[in-house]
Amino acid sequence: MTAKALIIISYPKGIKMNISSIVVKTLEKNLDAVVTSLKNCEACDYHMHDDQGRIIITIEGANVEEDLKKLRVIEELPFVIAAEMQMAYSEDELDQNMEKLKNSDVIPKGINDNDINPEDILYNGDLKKKDLEAFSRQLDSAQVQKK
Repeated sequence: MTAKALIIISYPKGIKMNISSIVVKTLEKNLDAVVTSLKNCEACDYHMHDDQGRIIITIEGANVEEDLKKLRVIEELPFVIAAEMQMAYSEDELDQNMEKLKNSDVIPKGINDNDINPEDILYNGDLKKKDLEAFSRQLDSAQVQKK
């Protein structure tokens, strides 16, 4: 892409939001249809595209889970080959989650439990197959434990 976009969004004091940039890919022959769908989609804001089928949009949400739900809406639009989150910004979630991780056990309690069925273990290493919404809910619901 030859053009660069600078997107500045400000919220009233006290309102916290996530904003994420998404690159959507489609075939050149479907570009007009996908751009029209994105411009009419309430899940995102369209910003720009090139003639090779690359489209830049942003999504906003109250938390990561809401962002991911909106990303899934974009992925399901007709003729969308891929929709990949490129950058995400969250005012509070990073600090909150770092605090949870800092105060939790480094090794999960069940890792050395031979009675756990391996099929019941939630694996979060493969981003393409990962249920990011469930992972986000799991992280959000984690209790901060003092060491």
